[in-house]
Amino acid sequence: MLLDFDQQVTGFASQPLWLFWQESGKRRSHAPDWFARRADGSGLVVDCRPLDRIKPRDGEAFAATERACREIGWSYQVAGVVEPVVLANIRWLAGYRHPRHAVSRFVEPLLGMFVRPTPIRWAVERVGDPIAVLPVVFHLLWSGVLVADLSVVLGEAALVSVAEGVGR
Repeated sequence: MLLDFDQQVTGFASQPLWLFWQESGKRRSHAPDWFARRADGSGLVVDCRPLDRIKPRDGEAFAATERACREIGWSYQVAGVVEPVVLANIRWLAGYRHPRHAVSRFVEPLLGMFVRPTPIRWAVERVGDPIAVLPVVFHLLWSGVLVADLSVVLGEAALVSVAEGVGR
């Protein structure tokens, strides 16, 4: 879900490849968890494991994967546990990823409301019925048009603003 939310990721696949190598005379293999293609054309390989649960054998596999990625010009990372509030916010926003939530009559007025960091509820109430307008705000947050601090609960007092580089 985090890869899907990342505006720099244009596509991704789970367990996209197997890596085989020899270590101490034994054949080893590993299937990384994710591959992502970024907007700039670069590749990213990701393994997901809580950092405190990486056993030595896993660490060796991750190190081999990192070496292989480096050789072909891809990035590699081990993703640990995601902060619970961040994950909950992204899960919530994911429910609004579909373009049907970008109701055009609300988009421009919302962009005008969020020129500077503004509480969600205050802006939404000025644009229209919250039942109709909030899904648009959530879609714009999912799409990266609007931004908020996702480390705090996305409640009615959460501050939202237009993302840097988004023209009006």
